[in-house]
Amino acid sequence: MSVSTTIKSIQDIMRKDAGVDGDAQRIGQLGWMLFLKIFDDQEQELELTKDNYQSPVPNRLRWRNWAADPEGITGETLLEFINNDLFPTLKQLSTTTGGQNPRGDVVQSAFEDAFNYMKNGTLVRQVVNKLNEIDFNRSSDRHTFNDIYEKLLKDLQSAGNAGEFYTPRAVTQFMVDMIDPKLDEHVLDPACGTGGFLTCAIEHKRKKYVKNLEDRELLQKSFRAIEKKQLPHLLCTTNMLLHGIEVPAQIRHDNALARPLKDYGPQDRVDVIITNPPFGGMEEDGIEQNFPSSFRTRETADLFLVLIMRLLKDRGRAAIVLPDGFLFGEGIKTRIKEKLLEECNLHTIVRLPNSVFAPYTSIRTNLLFFEKGKPTKDIWYFEHQLPEGYKAYNKTKPMRVEEFDVERQWWGDKSRKGREETEQAWRVEAKDIIANNYNLDIKNPNTVEAGHGDPDELLKEYKQLLAEITETQNQLKDELATALASAAGGDAKVTKLKNKKAS
Repeated sequence: MSVSTTIKSIQDIMRKDAGVDGDAQRIGQLGWMLFLKIFDDQEQELELTKDNYQSPVPNRLRWRNWAADPEGITGETLLEFINNDLFPTLKQLSTTTGGQNPRGDVVQSAFEDAFNYMKNGTLVRQVVNKLNEIDFNRSSDRHTFNDIYEKLLKDLQSAGNAGEFYTPRAVTQFMVDMIDPKLDEHVLDPACGTGGFLTCAIEHKRKKYVKNLEDRELLQKSFRAIEKKQLPHLLCTTNMLLHGIEVPAQIRHDNALARPLKDYGPQDRVDVIITNPPFGGMEEDGIEQNFPSSFRTRETADLFLVLIMRLLKDRGRAAIVLPDGFLFGEGIKTRIKEKLLEECNLHTIVRLPNSVFAPYTSIRTNLLFFEKGKPTKDIWYFEHQLPEGYKAYNKTKPMRVEEFDVERQWWGDKSRKGREETEQAWRVEAKDIIANNYNLDIKNPNTVEAGHGDPDELLKEYKQLLAEITETQNQLKDELATALASAAGGDAKVTKLKNKKAS
């Protein structure tokens, strides 16, 4: 049975349980189970590769000892074990182990706000047995599960999490490749969600720079991330385990904006930041007080951009997804853009079509690439076009990685030399942006605006359209007159017949 079929079977089983209500709870339930299963599968590998490996999880609570046997505990016994032993112990695991094992911290953090929604122990056993059909140490299952994992994330978005969007793999891959994080560079995603950018960065480094065991150890410690919400945090931690990160303790369950900006010091700064912060939503009351008065707003994406500029090292690099509204917005957005252009070299803006994040939102988005330390002199824009024959992206026609080959070929060398203006690319000097009150919403000068055309042809088309409208109106009048006449004739016959009967 394929991994995809197994996951679908699990979701069908959960629908029978009275305690699980909707996609978000199903994914939350599946989330902690997947975490324990993948954690245990990884431990089997660590026991073979590391001398004297010690699990932070008590033996009775390890997946292999309560879940692996298909004839093991079930029904009320299983439910009581999960609710009264497994969850209470794992939620306090870091405390009970004395904080000596960092992998124990990872487990405790994953279970901190997790919840067992299922109320039928027999159905729980059926789900567990289905999960045991997947071997996450088998490369084929691990590779296939990456695709299933992305499907689960899309299901999570359709569960109604406002302001949060699954970033297409094509976008994350392109952004990571263009930033090109080196092996020894620390990568941060301050709003990591389920870890799409992190997994891309891990695989990028592993493919390009990891050559030996020492490099592998360096990779393990070269990233950081923060996620505000419990379920995405749990899924992100699981995702890190799935991608070979042994101690994903750097995935903090926290709100990066909840700490005063001035409290972030040199020890917090990183070489690379890649992120898609939530936009279109508002932060909770009081969060804006953590920022200087000139940048106080409750628009999440704006606050994250200010934070990113603070967290980048000198000469650090960033790639961020932002909506069109930031480009042309005024007020506080203008002040943030002024700071961005003064402190950073905003060298590239890739303008995306408006269906990239469909069906979650139709808002047009942009990829901003910048480096800290030098002011912006000019900005290159590149307009990403829909593939030929596409009117929009959708489930059957998603964005593909190879679509960005055009941008890659245009990008230039490591210092971006060799760029040329094309029908899709144009350059704007920073002084022109500043003169226009920091409006970054610069349209493609090589595209003819819709509605422009030859005046004589447009007048001809307009007259033809008026003639067609007049003809349609006349036809409707004739049909209405006929219908009224027919109705009147019918009424006259009825009246005549009534009079005849009355006489």
